[in-house]
Parts: sequence; structure tokens; C-alpha cells
Amino acid sequence: MDYRKLITIEPGKRSGQPCIRGLRITVTDVLEYLASGMSVAEILADFPDLTEEDIRACFAFAADRERRLRVVPPE
Repeated sequence: MDYRKLITIEPGKRSGQPCIRGLRITVTDVLEYLASGMSVAEILADFPDLTEEDIRACFAFAADRERRLRVVPPE
């Protein structure tokens, strides 16, 4: 999935955190709701501006960021 069309970063919005489609809902918000036990259906009911594709974009963004994270052990 090409999340770059759905995840936006604007310096003046939510302190530059990655948001969904320019809305004030951040990727972190969505991931924290899911981690707390909310279902995708519950999130979509609470935030009618979101779509299932938006939530998949959050996963793709997080996976890409995780893939880029490298910890180099000290030698």
C-alpha cells in the first residue's frame, strides 16, 4: 500500500505528527486505539471521517517506519 497519499505531515498541524489525510487524527492516535483493544469498526464508528483504507495506511506507515529503524550494537 502506498500510504504516502493518505498520511500527511504538516508542521502547523498536531505539532508535525503524521496525520490521516490532513485531518487532525494522527497515526499514533489510531494505533493507540487499536492497541487499547478498540476494533476497526469501533474506530470507524467514533470517527466517521476515517475509512478502513486510512487504518491500513496507518499500519503501512508504522511498518515502514519500523523497517527503517536500525539499532547498531556497540562494538
